[in-house]
Amino acid sequence: MKKLILPVVLLFCAFLPGKAQNDSIMYTAEYLDTVVLKSARQINDYSLIGVNYGVTFSTMYFNPDKMGTDFRFNPVYFSVMYTHYEKMFGYLPYFGITAGFSYSHSGCTFRNNPETGFPLGYIDGATNVSYTTVEMPAMMQMHIDSAPMKFLINLGGFVGYRLSVERSGEWMDQDYTNKFHDYEYRFDYGIVGGAGIGFMLDPIEIHLNLLARWSMQSLYEPDYFNETFHPNNTYYYRYANPIDISATVGVYFQLTKRSGKTNKQLKKQARDIVYGTSEN
Repeated sequence: MKKLILPVVLLFCAFLPGKAQNDSIMYTAEYLDTVVLKSARQINDYSLIGVNYGVTFSTMYFNPDKMGTDFRFNPVYFSVMYTHYEKMFGYLPYFGITAGFSYSHSGCTFRNNPETGFPLGYIDGATNVSYTTVEMPAMMQMHIDSAPMKFLINLGGFVGYRLSVERSGEWMDQDYTNKFHDYEYRFDYGIVGGAGIGFMLDPIEIHLNLLARWSMQSLYEPDYFNETFHPNNTYYYRYANPIDISATVGVYFQLTKRSGKTNKQLKKQARDIVYGTSEN
């Protein structure tokens, strides 16, 4: 009886339309010639450093007064930024940090009342005010790569210092044309963020960005007007917070390999082949 089992099983398998027969047809040489293979490029955790140049449009937010301010054009914005990309959870290659130093301007211009011809507002008699600033921005950056382009979103904060001031106006104290008052703040801090696009020409990248900065530090002590002119009525507070929008173009240099295997990975692969070690 046992001798009959094996021949019966083999005979049954021979007439069964099994998966093995279909597989042998699917993977013939003719079929393999029609297969199109696409390799997914590995996006590395990489770093880059770059310089940005652009222009700034500045205005001022006054609270509680609406002062009739216009944007002021400042032709010089310059920054040096270091960026590092790191996979979130070791898998999502969309995140990084960027930080550096910038040289910029803030300020505003006050419009004239069309009916009276007088300015709608001023700061200590000045109707045109410009501050030169240096800042240290630090932002989270999300990047979505679609080679040869990438899309960028930035959000973070900055600390800064107002280096100098330039004022003009008919009613201002001319002694303070380029001089700070005692009640003006020079230390600055706030929120910075924006969006842009990048063109990846490995190992160089060109970045086009729009950045917006909101200063959380008022230009001056909010109650200085009362203490100076109305010492018995110290209930009036006025804040002036700079708002700046910068359009920049940047040239970045990749410090490490952006995609594919790095030199370190290639050396490890060669060592594994020679010595038979396994990859981690």
